[in-house]
Amino acid sequence: MQVKISNIANLPSLWGDFKIQAFKEGEKEHLCIFKGEIKDTLNLRIHSECLTGDALGSLKCDCGPQLQYALKYISEHGGMVIYLRQEGRNIGLFNKVNAYALQDSGLDTIEANLKLGFKADERTYEVVEFILKHFNIKKINLLTNNPIKLNTLTDIEVLERLPIIIKANSHNEGYLKVKQKQMGHLL
Repeated sequence: MQVKISNIANLPSLWGDFKIQAFKEGEKEHLCIFKGEIKDTLNLRIHSECLTGDALGSLKCDCGPQLQYALKYISEHGGMVIYLRQEGRNIGLFNKVNAYALQDSGLDTIEANLKLGFKADERTYEVVEFILKHFNIKKINLLTNNPIKLNTLTDIEVLERLPIIIKANSHNEGYLKVKQKQMGHLL
């Protein structure tokens, strides 16, 4: 795997003062946001990009609130958020908007992805292990509800799963039920 690595810079934010470093994997530019001493054991959130939830405050998903929760947690307890450029479960923004339109007509998130010719979830996590090895991290406490993330890291020991529970709203209740019942998320 060929990855270019940026310098480390300061990132003052609403949730505290962090350090950031970018990792360029082909056309994808991922970001590490971290605070505190980087030890071989780390609190970690692996977060896939969601422009509509993270930046625009969409109520159709729980992505933005999960990212905010993770940044607050890392600010208070130390650790890292790895922000992966995998918009819309890695189908891209254009296809995600088309999936949203299909959801508006009654399909759920999985049905919409399948109708567009994609798997329910196209994300991959190989670059996460590369990043963790770069920082010499061997053990993590993983902030996640996604069981795939618990089992995808082959060379990293997951000591504990730290759940991120976000209150449902009228716009994302169905979405969260699909994540729980069809994708096995631990909600």
